[in-house]
Amino acid sequence: MNITVFGATGMVGSRLVTEAVARGHRVTAASRHPDAARSAAVIPVTVDAGAPAEQCDAALDEALGTAGAALLAIRPAPGQEDSIAPLTSAVLDAAGRAGVRVLVIGGAGPLRSPRDPGLLVIDDPDHVPAAWRAVAEASTTQLRTCHEHGYGDWAYLSPPSLLEPGIRTGTYRRGTTTLLTEPDGTSRISAEDLAVAALDEIEHPRGKRHFTVARSRGERPVR
Repeated sequence: MNITVFGATGMVGSRLVTEAVARGHRVTAASRHPDAARSAAVIPVTVDAGAPAEQCDAALDEALGTAGAALLAIRPAPGQEDSIAPLTSAVLDAAGRAGVRVLVIGGAGPLRSPRDPGLLVIDDPDHVPAAWRAVAEASTTQLRTCHEHGYGDWAYLSPPSLLEPGIRTGTYRRGTTTLLTEPDGTSRISAEDLAVAALDEIEHPRGKRHFTVARSRGERPVR
């Protein structure tokens, strides 16, 4: 399959590229400053969300030209959180023109709190300290943008509260719209295993609009 990864040079995006290539897919690695060498498996392309709208749209169309699916994995610099929603909308616009399914790798903010189903994680200080609130708000707005968009072929993957580089175990737990936690109350997964979950969803869509994953506690991998 040809897969386009937006945000391909970021912590998550780079691991999505690695996982996709390891599974035999061809990847269009889209980012503002591509750093991958062109190869038979990876084609780096420039997509600058800060460019004029017409130029940005043309770049998005080019990036999705031969794609069978797309992954959107962007994380803004501090102070630029407001850029996530319009870029997500622009990607969905382009996906609609190309007829490509999009998996958005978002944030944990719009998930339900495991201690109170009436409380979103963004409003739960146990999982979103004040320093993370701007990013959590951006992810909540991003999911709302997806729901309000006219193009319907998308899914939204919310990671746990803690997402960082680590080890690829190839296993994970999958949930729905409530944050998954461990017995000590923490919620985490490695970026490598998040990439495993994302590619599993791309290869075998399960028809859920919004879902989450977390580190496996020894259960059988969800496939």
